[in-house]
Order: sequence, then structure tokens, then C-alpha cells
Amino acid sequence: MKPNMKYTALTAVLFIALFLASCNSTDSSGKGNIPSAEGEKGAGDIVFREYEHDFGKLTEGEKVAHIFSFVNKGVGDLVISSASASCGCTVPKYDRKPIPPGEGGTLEVLFDSSGRSGIQTKTISVRSNSPAEVVILKISAEILKRK
Repeated sequence: MKPNMKYTALTAVLFIALFLASCNSTDSSGKGNIPSAEGEKGAGDIVFREYEHDFGKLTEGEKVAHIFSFVNKGVGDLVISSASASCGCTVPKYDRKPIPPGEGGTLEVLFDSSGRSGIQTKTISVRSNSPAEVVILKISAEILKRK
């Protein structure tokens, strides 16, 4: 191979490699050209009015509920992806539709004290597109034996 052809071949290989590398470009976040889950507006930011609720004293077998209220303080829609409790005796219920900035919503927690006694503390993990991806809510009660 002539020396001039070596440089031409080397230049062609470098050009092709540069071209192929540019096809896999990423933005400064390292996420590539994939749009964010929050869209162009930005993320929601879930802020609860309270993060703990004490039911006080309950008689074993009572079923009680509490509603946790929150507001979307973010610049984009807030989407709650899941809410799960630390125990099967606690069931969270929430609306799955996106919540616009400045709007509010609720998460209802149902607690069944059947088969429980003494001081009980349960947690609810709320997952969303908020900067704090998981928010922990807590309920507690003192369960008294039936007479």
C-alpha cells in the first residue's frame, strides 16, 4: 500500500468512527435524546400538610381512616406512581390522575386494628415524580383489648 493511500484509509476510518460516535450523542444529563418522564414542563413536587397521624386509643377490631392532603408545589404535573403500606392491615387509596402545579389531592389510609394490640406504628411509602421520589407517611394508634 502506498503511503498516500494509508493516510486516506486512516482518514476514512477516523471519519466513519466519528460519524458513528455522534449518532449516540447525549445531552449534559447523560440521558441521551430520550425525553424526560416529566416532559418539558418539569417535575411535580409533592408537599403534604402533615406526614404523621395518631389515631389515639382504639378498641381491637375497629377500622379507621385518615385522609392525608397534599399540594403540588412543582412546576409540572405531579404523578403518584404508587403508595404501599408496611403492613396488610393498612391500605392506602389515591387518585392516579396527574395533578397540575398549584393543585392539591388526597391520599386516604384505611387501618384495620383486628388482631392487633398495644402501640402500633405503620408507614406508607408514596412514590412519585417529585424530587423526593419516596415520601414516608406514618400512622399510629394504641390498640386496647376488647372487654
